[in-house]
Amino acid sequence: MLVKTFGSAVYGVDAITITVEVNVMKGKNYFIVGLPDNAIKESLQRIESALKTNGFLMPRIKLLVNLAPANIRKSGSAFDLPIAIGILAGSGQIKNLAVLRRFIIMGELNLDGSILPVKGALPMAIQARKEHFTGFIVPRSNSSEAAIVNELAVYPVSHIREVVEFLDERIRIEPLDPDARSDFFSTQFQFDIDFKDVRGQEHIKRALEIAAAGGHNAILIGPPGSGKTMLAKRLPTILPPLSLQEALETTKIHSVAGKLQPDAMLIARRPFRSPHHTISDMALVGGGGLPQPGEISLAHNGVLFLDELPEFRRSVLEVMRQPMEDRRVNISRARMSIDFPASFMLLASMNPCPCGFYNHPERACNCPPGAVQKYLNRISGPLLDRIDLHVEVTPVGFNELSSADAGESSAVIRKRVILAREKQYERFSIQAGVYANAQMDSSLLKKICVIEKAGSMLLKSAMEKLNLSARAYDRILKVSRTIADLDGKEDIRTEHLAEAIQYRSLDRESWAG
Repeated sequence: MLVKTFGSAVYGVDAITITVEVNVMKGKNYFIVGLPDNAIKESLQRIESALKTNGFLMPRIKLLVNLAPANIRKSGSAFDLPIAIGILAGSGQIKNLAVLRRFIIMGELNLDGSILPVKGALPMAIQARKEHFTGFIVPRSNSSEAAIVNELAVYPVSHIREVVEFLDERIRIEPLDPDARSDFFSTQFQFDIDFKDVRGQEHIKRALEIAAAGGHNAILIGPPGSGKTMLAKRLPTILPPLSLQEALETTKIHSVAGKLQPDAMLIARRPFRSPHHTISDMALVGGGGLPQPGEISLAHNGVLFLDELPEFRRSVLEVMRQPMEDRRVNISRARMSIDFPASFMLLASMNPCPCGFYNHPERACNCPPGAVQKYLNRISGPLLDRIDLHVEVTPVGFNELSSADAGESSAVIRKRVILAREKQYERFSIQAGVYANAQMDSSLLKKICVIEKAGSMLLKSAMEKLNLSARAYDRILKVSRTIADLDGKEDIRTEHLAEAIQYRSLDRESWAG
């Protein structure tokens, strides 16, 4: 008997419906065709154990499984359950065959028949609704993320016997109906850390507020123990909250990568990713035989923090240059080309020199001549040009550390950031794909960042003295526009430009001189 069940395969951050055709016929041996990988080829062994353990029969005649369309590579163990259900239906052990066309079925089987979670349940559910399936039978651990999708009944299951009895209408499984919106809005501002915990460093807090308000990339340069990492970890607490659309995009990426916690729904807070400096090119931007999202995509709509930036391999840093401009990364293979979103804020930190004490107010640098410039040269000029704010961090003195006065809270700073972002949303309302000042292209920059004559003279002087590139010129204008937004001003004034120029520390000729 020929039976069809339906599964789903994830490519990039989207899913494709896969028809699982199972034909039980005369002959010998088992075959799986349709470009399966080794994990799928091994599935028949897991399925046989799961069926026999639970009192079902594994056919002892020819068994042919086809995964259609056959020209697309399929991978992973998530097809165990739809193949097993197809075998049971094809061998007459499931009677209600008509019901199979209504469901997408996915899950990995243990040898005892229990069902393990799969990657990409959210994009699978979105595709199932798009193709008018009425239900999605999914492992219980994935059910919350799949149930985010409206107009699709999601049935959480934990054992193959449960699935068989449900399909034969011997038991009833209630579809999951979580209140995803309520949970999303109630957890948006729940943070374990706060800017008020940071003593002193007011100028660094100001720089991070500007970065958050305009979506700007930033780098913190300072000696060990000056608080760079502590400040960086608190950046997400002052960013505007995720919109529902941004939360859905972010959750899809984390779902595909298998990074969601069990029973997780929409990601409510902006992601903060902090990979170690030994990370590979592929782990950072994504890749693999069947490409998976890398750290820059996992940081989509959030912050990518690269601590000790010069310690990263140069090739790793250089592959970020194009995604930082395009806010997407394209991964090409012989058989496919996949796009992953990569709209992230880059926040980096570094010591000013190998010993860490160059420009320190109290300790002397003991690096040999030329070591500071050599250390800085580990980061390419084009990458530094893509970083809008270069911020010097100095150690906090005893009086500030011992002060009982709490600084501004993240909630207070976040209100100012949100007001500035609202101005930008209004400004760019007719510009597709532009939501913040950092995303302006050169044509928008000329139109929006108009400066007065005194400001133009100041900027010209700074460009000549600091020997700034054309890209750095654009960065200064974008940052000054953000400072004006925070100040509530329609025009960019000289003081806004002066503050923006001071955030180009690494461009100064005297920096490594």
